[in-house]
Formats: sequence, structure tokens, C-alpha cells
Amino acid sequence: MKKNADRYLDSLAKKVIKEAPLERPSFNFTVSVMSQVTELSNNSITVYKPLISKKGWIVISIVFFTLIIYMLLGIQEEPTSWFDSLDLSVLSNNKLTSLFSGFSMPKSLTYAVMLFGLMFCIQIPLLKNHFNQKFQN
Repeated sequence: MKKNADRYLDSLAKKVIKEAPLERPSFNFTVSVMSQVTELSNNSITVYKPLISKKGWIVISIVFFTLIIYMLLGIQEEPTSWFDSLDLSVLSNNKLTSLFSGFSMPKSLTYAVMLFGLMFCIQIPLLKNHFNQKFQN
């Protein structure tokens, strides 16, 4: 029964396809489609902006180096603010800090972490240049 239905559907589909006229696009179909494509490609130019601008990096680096210099010079002043009179020993004398006080890191792990950081800092500019050249062409 199913074979007869399949044959009937097959013959019906062949008859409909043979009798259907061949549709043709309008005279300037290609020209109109290509003009729309060029309009879309011209309008969708993406301008990439960095998350942190050059001025931002300059400010961050100035603040960073100022803090480093301040820490290295060790400027000592008399406590003149209310913040200096607070007792913050509670933060350093608690169970959490005493839990990690006996923790020592092996030298090999220290070297591995330092090497990972160095390689990370080297690879970021290389990958950035690679992708910039790839997307420029």
C-alpha cells in the first residue's frame, strides 16, 4: 500500500515540475542586488576602539610609577590623619592569615609562574600584531 502511495506522489511531483513554467528574474535584478550589497558593505564599516585609550594607559602608568617611587623612597611622615590612628592589627592577626603563615612555595613553582607571566606578556603584543595584519588585508 505504501509503495503505491509513494509511486503516486512521485509521478505527481514529476508532472507538477514538468508543467511548471521556468521563472526568470527581472531585467536588472543582478544590478539591483549588487547595488544593495555595496550599500550594506559601505554602511557597516566597523571601527574598532581599544577598551583603554592611550591617554588612559598614560594615566595608569603615571599612577603606577608614582606609587612605585613612593614605596621605594619610603617617605616617612608623622601621622596627621584619623586613618593613621585606627588599629588595623585585627586584619593581620586573624585565623585566616595564621592558616597561610606556614605556606611556602617551591622555587620551581615560582619559576614556572614567572615564566608563564613573561610568556603571557610577550605573546599578547605578538598576537595583537598578527590579528591586526590579518584584519587589515
